[in-house]
Amino acid sequence: MKNFKIKNISLAILLLGASFTIQSCTDDLKQEPITEITSASLYKNFDNYKNILAKLYGGLAVGGQSSGDGNGDVAGIDGGFSNYMRLLFTLNEITTDEAVIGWNDGTLHEFHKMTWTPANEFNNAMYYRLYTEIAYCNEFIKNTSDAMLSSNGITGTNADEAKAMRAEARFLRAQAYFHLLDMYGNVPFVDETTFGTVPKQINRAELFTYVENELIAAETDLKAPKTNEYGRLDKAAAWTLLARLYLNAQVYTGTQRNSDVITYCDKVIAAGYSLNTKYENLFLTDNNVNNPENIFSVVYDGLHTQTNGGTTYLVHAAIGGSMDPKDFGVNGGWGGLRTTKAFVNKFESSDLRGRFYKDGQTLEINDLGNFNDGYAFIKYKNISSTGADGSHENWVDTDLPVYRLADVYLMYAEAVVRGGGGNMSTALGYVNAIRTRANASSISTLSLDFILDERSRELSWEMTRRSDLIRFGKFTTSAYLWPWKGNVKDGTAVGEYRNLFPIPNNDLAVNPNLKQNPGY
Repeated sequence: MKNFKIKNISLAILLLGASFTIQSCTDDLKQEPITEITSASLYKNFDNYKNILAKLYGGLAVGGQSSGDGNGDVAGIDGGFSNYMRLLFTLNEITTDEAVIGWNDGTLHEFHKMTWTPANEFNNAMYYRLYTEIAYCNEFIKNTSDAMLSSNGITGTNADEAKAMRAEARFLRAQAYFHLLDMYGNVPFVDETTFGTVPKQINRAELFTYVENELIAAETDLKAPKTNEYGRLDKAAAWTLLARLYLNAQVYTGTQRNSDVITYCDKVIAAGYSLNTKYENLFLTDNNVNNPENIFSVVYDGLHTQTNGGTTYLVHAAIGGSMDPKDFGVNGGWGGLRTTKAFVNKFESSDLRGRFYKDGQTLEINDLGNFNDGYAFIKYKNISSTGADGSHENWVDTDLPVYRLADVYLMYAEAVVRGGGGNMSTALGYVNAIRTRANASSISTLSLDFILDERSRELSWEMTRRSDLIRFGKFTTSAYLWPWKGNVKDGTAVGEYRNLFPIPNNDLAVNPNLKQNPGY
């Protein structure tokens, strides 16, 4: 099945598994496509394992099998649009107060207006992208079981390394299911044991337990914090995602797990991470070095990982109007992403995180399609901390942070305020450390509303905003409005059912086990 493209999940699950296209691993898991080989022979040679694992990581970074997202993994949509990280941004940032987009490609405009339907091609691409990642992970996990390692003659230190790789694959699969849990709720379930069967639908609470158990199991065999290669997972990444899972447990299961949030945040904090001394440097091309805050990032390289998703998208799409692309280390802007006044107004004038381009831009958004309506937001650049341009003027070198210490500090603080235990003085200290770095004023007390705003200030455009607003009861309700929420200029409430996205119509059509999420 060379260059197999996923058209619907329920049929793809029946097919994926015997063989698949793999990608080679270059420095720091930067991927390039090579060839198709059957798994029966592929897994007999341990030298292949790292290359196969690179494909799993590559599923986060790129949208296709060739440079520039060519030969896309997901059918029916451009490979760049179908990039995992770009789609996460679309569904979790453009739907909120933090981002608007000026393009009218297909149904893209529906997200900020909150009018999407089960026919939305970008929603469907997100769903398919997640199951594509799960399918690749299932294949790797199936072929690296203890029994398979033994039958393939993989022993000794090679077997130990293979088990650590298997734990990474289990994490990546659990992370994909976490995103399905968060965005879709009740979804079809497949693992390495279910090839050849029509997937059954798992309910949200059961999927929560599955993700929890998988992360705990993976943590056992993952390498210790900061001992794996850069760009690969370790125990601290598992602890961080567990903390995020537990932070949202009330939404997912109806039961709070804030004491568990504190337990796993403490594990990460005790592992020796520290805040980067300069906030801006977290989002520059050399954020892979001298960055004690980083827990896990998706790796990009302008020469080896050429994609229109990831940080290439986040840099180019945020440049327009009178902005000079050279200030961002690239050859042009795409004139798409800006932000709303609701987000702009969260920042003190001294806060270094609130960097907005205002020249020729208006604070008010009268026309979502006009780049000049709404301030441009400056965060990611294809420039190093020393001012050097990236290796390529179009494809961006900057790695995309997925888990970092500041988020862990804020999760700890929120869990303390929500009554999960911990220490209020410690929580306050963590928040003030973040604010001191940003040159924002220190605070003396913590409240949930303040923490929600601080998460927005600190983690803006890092794909956490939608779930944060849902957890605080402000995503769909009238408790918090922003421009063009609900397709009204000043914002309006929308149906609560929009806390979840719809399952694609064509997956419902081929799988009688599935039921659509309410409201769709």
